[in-house]
Amino acid sequence: MSAYIVFLLEKTVNTTEFELYKKKSATARGDYDITRLAYYGEHEVLEGDPIEASVIIRFPDMESAKSWYSSAAYQEALNHRLKAAICKVVLIQGSD
Repeated sequence: MSAYIVFLLEKTVNTTEFELYKKKSATARGDYDITRLAYYGEHEVLEGDPIEASVIIRFPDMESAKSWYSSAAYQEALNHRLKAAICKVVLIQGSD
């Protein structure tokens, strides 16, 4: 079953670090089978607190998503995001 990682950017606190994160996370894709479904597009919060942006990416399954997230390349990028922004990140199993 497909799996999705959803990033909800609540607040940017360091734009320099965030730009480094975006650059490094793009190269962290590596050979993983990732489909970008939504990427910093227009959004509207229907419930809950406001967000600045969102990203949704699809993987073939939960294990692939976890493997990518824990990869050395993404962990290096993540280090910059943790300094750059307040986010919620959720891994969701699809229903296909």
